[in-house]
Amino acid sequence: MKYLLIIISVTIFIIIVSCTTEKVEPTVNTQLRGDQLPDQESWDATVFFTDSGKTKAILHAGHLKIYYRNKETFLDSNIQVDFYNEDEIKTTTLTAKRGKVDEKTNDLFAYDSVVVVNDSGIVINTDEMMWRNKDRKIVSEKYVTIVTPSERIEGYGFESDQGLRNYVIYNITYITNADSLK
Repeated sequence: MKYLLIIISVTIFIIIVSCTTEKVEPTVNTQLRGDQLPDQESWDATVFFTDSGKTKAILHAGHLKIYYRNKETFLDSNIQVDFYNEDEIKTTTLTAKRGKVDEKTNDLFAYDSVVVVNDSGIVINTDEMMWRNKDRKIVSEKYVTIVTPSERIEGYGFESDQGLRNYVIYNITYITNADSLK
């Protein structure tokens, strides 16, 4: 009985000591406004772009943030976009560290270490690139490097179909053939 009284006394003492009137409130960042927060977020996201039931592109992003008010989706954590032809065969893959989709036009902007590779071995490197939805063209105003099995071309300003079959560099600064690359 003596031990029971000691246990009850210790338990009551612990309860009384642990109960305090001090309230703990979380800190609030008053500089952050609600309209600056994304309306939706997703991690390890996959987004399908289709037209008349046919897959045109598949976007993979480690993290995406959707803002309905601005009609923009921001992509980061290494994005990848696979483009498909009319027969729904993958023809081109674009990778970048970051990107953005303009929901008004469905144009895709890729930033930071952009690499585009097609199924015939053409590789394009640049800092920024845009996929224009209205005509399905890949364009850039930045410095680009194109390496094909037969040549290497560098310059400023680029435009191509999304399969990289027909492309133009507007201001060529360097060109060489495959023999001099070896």
